[in-house]
Amino acid sequence: MTTKLTVKRFRIRRPDPVEPLQPRAAATPDAMLFEPPDDGFGDQSFVSPAAAAGTAVASGSAAAETAPGTDLDAIRREGLTGRQLRLARRLAQKHDMPATSDFDAVRLLRKAGIDPFQRTNLLELVSGGSGGGDVPPQLPGRSVAKVPPGDGVQLPQTLKPIQVPSTEVRAEQNHAADIMRIQRDLARRRRRKSALLVARLLFFVGLPTLLTGFYYYMVATPLYATKAEFVIQQSANPSSPAAGLGGLLQGSPMATSQDSITVQGYLQSRDAMLRLDSDKGFRAHFSDPTIDPIQRLTPGATLEAAYKAYTRNIHIAYDPTEGIIKMEVIAADPQKSVEFSRALIGYAEEQVDHLTQRLREDQMKGADDSYKNAEREMLASQRRVVELQEKFKVLSSEVEVQLITAQITQLETQLTTDKLSLQQMESNATPNKARMDPLKRRITAMEDEIAALRSKLTEAGTGGESLAVVQSELLVAQADVQTRQLLLAQSLQAMETARIEANRQVRYLSVSVNPIAPDEASYPRAFENTVVALLIFGGIYLMISMTAAILREQVSA
Repeated sequence: MTTKLTVKRFRIRRPDPVEPLQPRAAATPDAMLFEPPDDGFGDQSFVSPAAAAGTAVASGSAAAETAPGTDLDAIRREGLTGRQLRLARRLAQKHDMPATSDFDAVRLLRKAGIDPFQRTNLLELVSGGSGGGDVPPQLPGRSVAKVPPGDGVQLPQTLKPIQVPSTEVRAEQNHAADIMRIQRDLARRRRRKSALLVARLLFFVGLPTLLTGFYYYMVATPLYATKAEFVIQQSANPSSPAAGLGGLLQGSPMATSQDSITVQGYLQSRDAMLRLDSDKGFRAHFSDPTIDPIQRLTPGATLEAAYKAYTRNIHIAYDPTEGIIKMEVIAADPQKSVEFSRALIGYAEEQVDHLTQRLREDQMKGADDSYKNAEREMLASQRRVVELQEKFKVLSSEVEVQLITAQITQLETQLTTDKLSLQQMESNATPNKARMDPLKRRITAMEDEIAALRSKLTEAGTGGESLAVVQSELLVAQADVQTRQLLLAQSLQAMETARIEANRQVRYLSVSVNPIAPDEASYPRAFENTVVALLIFGGIYLMISMTAAILREQVSA
């Protein structure tokens, strides 16, 4: 990993421009713009002849030329930063220019045709300073030079200062050193974390996987699996054709899916395990000392432990699309696995017979009860009709109504004839009174009789209920008798049908794949189980590490 170098920024804001000083009235062209401060040596000069000549030439050219950018006032108005002025002073010292100030150094460099702020000049300054020069840095307003040879004035020698790298170079070097130290620290931390990660993976994933593989390859007992398949079929009903939805489902796997699921549940129940243990010795087989300790049952194992071993070694699956029940029986001995498989198939067949037997018995019992109830109700309704006939002394209400109606009709006819005869007699001028009085008495008697007969039909008299009430009760009782007779006939037919259905088998268990003893062990699958164990341990470690990282981040936040 590389980290980009960052440049430190110093004084990014330009300073306020300095107002130029007013020139002196008595200044001469050769005079300096700024009066140098007193250095304590009077008028003695320590500048070399070459430097003095350069100074004279520079001052003469400054007076003769006033080009843009070479005037001190103009340089001050440029607003140069302190860093730029220091670089210009150092560059002037490198070229042996007697600059009295930073602005004078800029002016002298520009007079000499050197741009003090050009990048190449700055790089040469840095590279030249590191090589060691003879010109020491000068302070503003003070010139320090080497004492020329042969000079009679003995003054203290200016010691050559130690050339140290500039602050920028040192900052860059320190920055690079810090980056390298950070990179080394990061690399060291990465190596340490990688080593810790590898150690954790080896301890939490590799070691358990190695132990699991050792168990499956070296310790686990080889187990033999016997597979069998059977289907529960439904017999067709030849007596009555199937109709409706039952006819659509007849012969399909859905027609016996409920029975298949019931059989599957029974074979996976504790009841089947207890029967297999009592018949074939299931517990004794898996308690054999030759079986490895993980799969072996202890001699005094509880029912739950034995049932766990049963569900681990007996696999029952039902395919609803085909209606086939698939069974896999695992045992330490191939012959024992075949024996267990055949015993379970026998249990399934008994369960199917038991289910259909219960169904047939229920159907027969229901049909018999329905027939007896219908017969009892029919007898009760017949007794009700007889009681009504004895009560009203009427054998048949319809016959009684017909007789009374016939009498009324006959009397009505006779009454009409007598009335016509009476009218004929009364039409005579001298009617025979001896003949008319008996005729009138007979007409009156017949009218009374007709009224009595009519009242007997609709009105209750001293003799009992009216004929209308008697007829209605008799008709209701007779209709009830007819209904009970019809129900009795239907119940008798249903009972006969149930008897026929009970005498034949309704469900059949057909074995499509017979159990055969295997010649090679099917379990354990060492390589597959080891890979699965590796994935499981890796997933557990990943979840725990992610959870710990999330919790650590939350706590640190």
